[in-house]
Amino acid sequence: MQNIFESSLTMSSQSRIPINNEKFKQSILTALADVNMVNIMNSAVINPKSINEIIRETDISHTTAYRKVKWMVENGLLVVEKIVVSRDGKKFSLLKSVFKSIDAKYEYDRVTVEIEQNVDVLHKVAQRIFSLDS
Repeated sequence: MQNIFESSLTMSSQSRIPINNEKFKQSILTALADVNMVNIMNSAVINPKSINEIIRETDISHTTAYRKVKWMVENGLLVVEKIVVSRDGKKFSLLKSVFKSIDAKYEYDRVTVEIEQNVDVLHKVAQRIFSLDS
């Protein structure tokens, strides 16, 4: 998923980043058209959340939440920020939205999507990647 995300970005002089990868753009538009996915992104934009926390906050059914979260992670809209092991040995992921904001615009025969990255997420993922080298 990171490859789709990284290859679809073109840095602009502002904090908005235009999305050029059509598949990634379609994933973003699909998520924006789905009330449950928007609620999931809203829930996980500031603090990382487990799926159970997201379910409690959004009141989405377990089946729907797990299916939508899986799709969003696979399509690069959510990132697993951390994997936690509970005292009883169960593992669960803490998820965070990749975006702070999304702007979609339609002009005759052209759809543009610009995003503002959730810098906190990207910084933490980069730190984790670079710490693996040591």
